[in-house]
Amino acid sequence: MERLTILGGCGAVGGTAARYLAAGDYFSQVVIADREEEAARKLAAELGGKVSARGVNADDPASLKEVMAGCDVVLNCVGPFYRYGPPILRAAIEAGVNYVDICDDMDATEEMLAMDGQAKEAGISALIGMGSSPGMANLLVKFTAQTLLDQVDSVDIYHAHGGEAVEGPAVIKHRFHSMETDIPMFLDGEYKTVRLFEESGRALEEETDFRDVGTYPVYAYPHPETITLPQHIKGVKRVTNLGLVIPVSYANLIKDMVRLGLTSDEPIEVQGQKVTPREFAVAFVISRRDALLKEAGIDSPRGCLKIVVKGTKDGDPHTYIFQMSSSGMGMGEGTGIPAALGAIVMGQGKITLKGVFPPEAGVEPMDMIKLAGEVIKSSGKGERAPIFIEHVDKDGKVEAMDLKF
Repeated sequence: MERLTILGGCGAVGGTAARYLAAGDYFSQVVIADREEEAARKLAAELGGKVSARGVNADDPASLKEVMAGCDVVLNCVGPFYRYGPPILRAAIEAGVNYVDICDDMDATEEMLAMDGQAKEAGISALIGMGSSPGMANLLVKFTAQTLLDQVDSVDIYHAHGGEAVEGPAVIKHRFHSMETDIPMFLDGEYKTVRLFEESGRALEEETDFRDVGTYPVYAYPHPETITLPQHIKGVKRVTNLGLVIPVSYANLIKDMVRLGLTSDEPIEVQGQKVTPREFAVAFVISRRDALLKEAGIDSPRGCLKIVVKGTKDGDPHTYIFQMSSSGMGMGEGTGIPAALGAIVMGQGKITLKGVFPPEAGVEPMDMIKLAGEVIKSSGKGERAPIFIEHVDKDGKVEAMDLKF
């Protein structure tokens, strides 16, 4: 049995992963490491048994390596990843510890993939982006390419979630960042970038039906699938990623902060005090969140990941639509459960690839899907992984599928 350290183990995602990992027999020790050491100790005491707590400063490489020492796998849930992903991976490489994270920032993904040679030299495996999107989305596309289609032509990934009990500053900053940056898409067999508030981004916006969640407008998101899937799914011509945080009024508030230029890191003087616009914008968004959720009638988490994969089999066109949804789970469980699964398969030695890689490069989809069913069943949350599949044949006939995961 191996030892696991969860960085950011008190957050919405890290805390969820900790609960699922503590409930199973996959690791002999689970260490919750967080800058809020008292909160980490409280959670560890609640989970009991093999769970312990440590304080950690994610800005200090020495502190990171100290909590990684002696562990076999580190699960990194510290955000925002555009700030913390690369330095924490670098610390794991220097510590010689196998690594899993939930990075969903495109620029951080590119920077971490560039560390592939260093990770190989250190003899470690670094699985990045093992959440919902990216993460399970990548693996369901790989599963389709391996077993259902001869050729994958296009992949369109959609996600909507909201209603979590709390959203911290790191989540809000990630959303700001995703709206400010160039957004990569793979269109007509080429990498292209779009901007959210320009015509290039608006051209991709659409309304999408999400199982158990509703119909919502979605917009371009800079998630890493659009840059990694084309490298690993041979012949694909289109990969897009579109998403939304719900309710729409909350998403629009976040958009307005960016559109109005209130996300600058350059301090300004207000009544004799220096104020950083980005910190003000984060605080203002958080202050308005509860009221906007109440106005929209959202009083519990909900979320859905939807993947539409089109291609051919025996020369005929086919479409497969995957949805993972819940009216009772939001980002915490939607991302935290896949993160826990990634840590488990890493600890079990089922990931043998060395270096830095996305899920589709180093994980067998069925390993993860079967494990998801096992973990969810043992937790009392259901009898199987909540993956719903529809198949549209060449004649347009739609049928639900049960692949008996």
